[in-house]
Amino acid sequence: MPVNKAHDDAGKGRPEGPFKGRVAVVTGAGRGIGLAIARKLGSAGAQVVVNDLSSVADAAAAELRESGTGAVAFVGDITRDGVPEQLVEAAIDSFGSLDIIVNNAGYATYAPVLEMTDGQWAPMLDLLLTAPFRILRAAGPHLVKPAEHLRKVVNVSSVGGISGSPNSAGYAAAKAGLLGLTRTLAKEWGPYGVTVNAVAPGLVRTRLTEGPAGGHDHIDIAGERLPLIGAPLTELESMVPLRRIGTPEDIAGAVYMLCLSEADYVSGETLVVGGGWMP
Repeated sequence: MPVNKAHDDAGKGRPEGPFKGRVAVVTGAGRGIGLAIARKLGSAGAQVVVNDLSSVADAAAAELRESGTGAVAFVGDITRDGVPEQLVEAAIDSFGSLDIIVNNAGYATYAPVLEMTDGQWAPMLDLLLTAPFRILRAAGPHLVKPAEHLRKVVNVSSVGGISGSPNSAGYAAAKAGLLGLTRTLAKEWGPYGVTVNAVAPGLVRTRLTEGPAGGHDHIDIAGERLPLIGAPLTELESMVPLRRIGTPEDIAGAVYMLCLSEADYVSGETLVVGGGWMP
């Protein structure tokens, strides 16, 4: 998979911060929540590998470098065989280490169970659960190496993975599975100085939740063009106790908190980021 190595000047003037000198991989970081996470970690001193499906990864990495963050783009479909391993290799080849992994890449299709096809179900499991598992399996040997600081894994799940999500069986099942993976790895890797947590966003305004109204009616995953069908979030805003829909920056802030040294004794947990709302 192509890696944009145009980062000779990246890191000159890199922001000081709690993650200075640390290397983060963020999947689905070309836009939306993933881009907000990459920006947040980069502004705190991390060097970032930006993964996404298309050239939006290049644009995001270029933006980070403009701000002084060390960043490279890795364009690749993490559901394809061998790509998760290549992503981890790209981080090591580019920056020499790996300290933070944020499994964020995702999308959703909508259909009741009785109408959901295998072609709608399987890609959800592939992208939202199997790909993070493969990335973490590949990254494990690097994460468990002795270090002066704890390594951090944050998996982006969903409130749907906790409470279920009507018409989104594949999405909810995969996000629930990601929470099980989170708790399991927290127990397996804790003795090696790795914390593994999850964030569970509630209603967040992104291109995926806005759907066609946001100008996007499909997403390409593993060579298949799959529809996006979003609900009008403005109709749901009154359900949120804080009376607003979440932003990608809200989720990025939660990921940031879990990566701080102040959260070194927090592992195996799921932080719901939903403004007090739970379906």
